[in-house]
Amino acid sequence: MSITPNLALFNYVRNKSKDPEIRENQYLVIAPTLHCAFTRATENTVVGERSVGDARLNYDEQIYAWFDLWLKGETNDFKKKTPRVQYFTMGSNEWKSADQWPPADSKMTTYYLNSDGKVNTLKGDGTLTKKKPTKDNPDSFVYDPMNPVTSLGGNVCCTGNAVQGGAFDQQKMEERPDILVYTTDVLKEGVEVTGFIESTLYVSSDAKDTDFTIKLIDVYPDGTAYNLDETIQRVRYREGYEKEVFMEGGKVYKVDLTPMSTSNYFKKGHRIRIEISSSNFPRFGRNMNTGGNNYDETEGVIAENQVHHSSKYPSQIRLPIR
Repeated sequence: MSITPNLALFNYVRNKSKDPEIRENQYLVIAPTLHCAFTRATENTVVGERSVGDARLNYDEQIYAWFDLWLKGETNDFKKKTPRVQYFTMGSNEWKSADQWPPADSKMTTYYLNSDGKVNTLKGDGTLTKKKPTKDNPDSFVYDPMNPVTSLGGNVCCTGNAVQGGAFDQQKMEERPDILVYTTDVLKEGVEVTGFIESTLYVSSDAKDTDFTIKLIDVYPDGTAYNLDETIQRVRYREGYEKEVFMEGGKVYKVDLTPMSTSNYFKKGHRIRIEISSSNFPRFGRNMNTGGNNYDETEGVIAENQVHHSSKYPSQIRLPIR
């Protein structure tokens, strides 16, 4: 289950509550584990296929102190001892603390999508760069809702055996031609990304409605590509969920995807990658591309979708770098 809505709720209460007692008694713990599994962290915590090292925390001590304070009315040192925000940074594999989320020293850095128009699969020429592209070489792929990109790991909850959550090597998935891959150069220095990840795509399609998905990936020197978070946007709702605005062929539309969240240290020699497609099933329900209800449809429309990147259409991802 994505943690972003929970983090947004934490910030909303902290910023909007008119009751100072409510506002000042919000605390946040962000663990590198699956849903409802935070107490299962060990000296070698493995989530999916990725080891994040020793992710143990004094959960029992904090939880009992919290309940004693609020349910029993006991006086204790919970507030004195407990940081406002505790979060685990994967990659460097360490617990950290902050007074807010994201940490105050996280600065948004923009990476632009670029390519020579041959970005399909991990063997393509897609790049992430801080330099804004000039010429538009739109990247195209065919999305067939009857052959969707299948989910491999991720922040899943309550799917039974349909999807195993966590981080898994995405290289095999990236052989699909309906996945666009954009990667930075090899990092000369380590980079910590901690906070909300924002993304904006400029897209077009020959269908009246479709979805666009993004995955954030940590690429190791040997090519192993671990997923960190994912997001999706149904294009008909790009202007808000209170109305449907369908696409017209030949037009380019700006789409702001819902934020992702992580704390991950990309080590020297690693690369930062995003994948773009139009499905992540069954993690997210398929868009049948018809403009219909989707949930009661059995036949879909094959769509040719495009992602544009230029000075006019600056498709991008914005990373909170510390």
